[in-house]
Amino acid sequence: MDISSFTFHCPEDYYSITSPWFEELDNGFNDKYKEEDESGNGYFNEEELNKSGYGDILASLLLEEEAKQEEAQWITESRHEKDLFESNHKRKVQATNDFYDHLQQDYSEVNRLDTGKQSWKSASVLVAAVATASGNGEVDLGDETSKGIAMATGQQRRLWVKDRSQDWWDCCNHQDFPEEEFRKAFRMSKSTFGLICCELEPVVMKKNTTLRDAIPVRQRVAACIWRLATGEPLRQVSKRFGLGISTCHKLVLEVCSAINTVLMPKFLQWPDEKKMEEIKEEFESISGIPNIGGSLYTTHVPIIAPKFNVAAYFNRRHTERNQKTSYSITVQGVVDREGIFRDVCIGWPGSMPDDQVLEKSALFKRASKGSLKDVWIVGNPGYPLMDWLLVPYGHHNLTWAQHGFNEKISEVQNVAKEAFARLKGRWACLQKRTEVKLQELPMVIGACCVLHNICEVNNEEMDPELQFELFDDAMITGNNSRFSNAVLARDNIAHNLLHHGLGGTSFH
Repeated sequence: MDISSFTFHCPEDYYSITSPWFEELDNGFNDKYKEEDESGNGYFNEEELNKSGYGDILASLLLEEEAKQEEAQWITESRHEKDLFESNHKRKVQATNDFYDHLQQDYSEVNRLDTGKQSWKSASVLVAAVATASGNGEVDLGDETSKGIAMATGQQRRLWVKDRSQDWWDCCNHQDFPEEEFRKAFRMSKSTFGLICCELEPVVMKKNTTLRDAIPVRQRVAACIWRLATGEPLRQVSKRFGLGISTCHKLVLEVCSAINTVLMPKFLQWPDEKKMEEIKEEFESISGIPNIGGSLYTTHVPIIAPKFNVAAYFNRRHTERNQKTSYSITVQGVVDREGIFRDVCIGWPGSMPDDQVLEKSALFKRASKGSLKDVWIVGNPGYPLMDWLLVPYGHHNLTWAQHGFNEKISEVQNVAKEAFARLKGRWACLQKRTEVKLQELPMVIGACCVLHNICEVNNEEMDPELQFELFDDAMITGNNSRFSNAVLARDNIAHNLLHHGLGGTSFH
């Protein structure tokens, strides 16, 4: 069926039975529902129209059309409001940016004016001071002074450095400074000190900058050695050498690292075959025992209680001896007849016994590979008897041969003890707890060992006042043997000493 379109003016037209709309329906639209009224006006019966349902359909169509118009009007108004909001936001952002730019320009101008005033003031003071000192208005300031004034009046930045006195170091570094006083301060002669500086110069030397001159190599090395020799805190090093405390801390670590890198390969190495034969002969001359290649000893260096794993560094023996809680790290070393370190193992916690420290050392690995064949290393009762490690008898009721053997072993062992005593005597930083961090302490101790060897090689005499009484850290373990042939070899050595009258006790 076809439904023609109509024009509606108001909602009352939808339902009024007197509206011309019904007359339009009379022109062929649903003729079966049209009836003639008795009055002859010719309109539909309202009851019939409602029954037909066409009124509801048309009303729905009209309401839907109105809703569409309202929605379109709402969309138009929303777009207008959005455009207005975006326009206002852009204007506010632009205004804020303009204000910030003007503010930055103002601040820059103020800073420029302040800098200019300070620079001119510094330059004026400098010129006035020089003129006053010379007593003449026309003063030749020289190139360096003129350069300083130019820097002060220009826009270049200058680094402020605190003026510290270097009189003490300048006095020590002077060529007329007495040799004995220098040796007392740095534990070595001027010639040995100069040798160390020449060796380290390529590594520790720094370049000058436009802001300041670099610290000279001799001053760097001297500050490090004096710190190690005296064990004084960094503030004292700062006062002596005219350097900042943080600078002193940094250069001490740098020089220690350079000593381990440059000097350790030259002055602290395991001997070659030729040198080992010489060492054997020297030890045999004092003990009568052949094939001794070194004397082994382990000492402890006190430390501040660590933040982690405290129990591992607790030293029970030092705590009992000092009557206060003590913590330490171990230093294991093998020395030759002259007391020169040939091998060191540094840094294991103080609670570890000597035999466990030995097992973790490079010396033990070297022996396990067979590199110590036909070589005896002499240790104390804290070590086990092995086929390369010779230790004294640890049980009671010794025979004459065993007693004589122990005396000779003790003489060899004293070589290592005396070397460690001189090590700690020369470098007092090893005698007490230091400010050095635990992870950096092995590097510092290694540098002390290298410097000790340099002093021993150059026959540097040690001041009697620096003698250090070494506390024996050895723990008696009974030295259980791990090799049956080692027991037999030790018994044969003891028998030969007694037979040839070389033991400490002999029959007459």
